[in-house]
Amino acid sequence: MDIIVEQFAQARLITAEDREVPVSATLRYLVGDPLAVFVDFPAEAALHGEEVTWTFARSLLDQGLRAPAGEGDVQIWPYGRTRTVLEFHSPHGMAVLQFPASALRRFLVRTYEVVPCGHEDLAGVVERGLSTLFGGV
Repeated sequence: MDIIVEQFAQARLITAEDREVPVSATLRYLVGDPLAVFVDFPAEAALHGEEVTWTFARSLLDQGLRAPAGEGDVQIWPYGRTRTVLEFHSPHGMAVLQFPASALRRFLVRTYEVVPCGHEDLAGVVERGLSTLFGGV
């Protein structure tokens, strides 16, 4: 069975009008996908009224808590001492969210307690990826 680390987090969506709208999110980590973290947003927080999940590297979250990180669809950086910004880009637009840095750090620590950095099963990740790519189960 896959060990899952889940943690609820309250974020603030920064709108184009520079307003802050409260948004709930669930942070997830799966031992079966040890290099990634997932951020789930409920339907009411999404543009199209459907739940949305963003997946990105656990190392990106770790780096972004300390300094600006990311060059692609997900960018993360500290905002003052108590907040961290996660910026998500998609073909449908961009979302900028501020999370309490303490909540993200707590989640990250919990993931490292389950799978320490450098102890990820990379062979298993590659095997599952190739199986998915070539139509295996």
